[in-house]
Amino acid sequence: MGFAEVLRTATWTDHESAEDDSYLKNLMAGRLSPEAYGEMVAQHYFAYVALDGASRRLAGDPVAGAFVFPELYREEALVRDLTTIYGDDWASRIAPSKPTQTLVARINQVSDWPGGYVAHHYTRYLGDLSGGQFIRMELQKIYGYGKGGGVDFYHFDIGSLPRFKDEYRRRLDVLGESLDEAGRQRVIRETRLAYQLNTEVLGDLGRVATVAA
Repeated sequence: MGFAEVLRTATWTDHESAEDDSYLKNLMAGRLSPEAYGEMVAQHYFAYVALDGASRRLAGDPVAGAFVFPELYREEALVRDLTTIYGDDWASRIAPSKPTQTLVARINQVSDWPGGYVAHHYTRYLGDLSGGQFIRMELQKIYGYGKGGGVDFYHFDIGSLPRFKDEYRRRLDVLGESLDEAGRQRVIRETRLAYQLNTEVLGDLGRVATVAA
């Protein structure tokens, strides 16, 4: 079994817990206002400023560099989305929640360890490239957003999505082969922590989001 499959299997319960979040259920049911949806976009923004920044710093790393794809950078797309939702003064209307601050701090803390960077990169981007595409289609129906702002976060210019994901998983397998068992387990633990921290961000959104009448 390749490391990509080992990682997916080891974190399967974490996938399920993230998918059971009440915020996403309300969002997908069209019960949230655009501003409540914007709360999630804002938290994504702070997380991706940290993650994309780590990608730029590690682009030349012989291990982490294999997972640096500039076409995946999300910061500019999130700025367009926030501008569409909140207007030109979006930056003064958003702030990182406490769970997001914890997530960002962890990304920054482990970004000098290639395995830690990959754990957080895998957690965010593989989810965005998979379930995130369904979320994008639903949000377009609910809010009427099109490409150019509102759901640009979910638009990836990567060609064939299945081929890209297959290549990503191949690189995970190569990473696993380069690590001893202790190193593989360390990456698995960090990936599970990444899922936990991201789930806590969504859980916090469920408490603060206003459900539309």
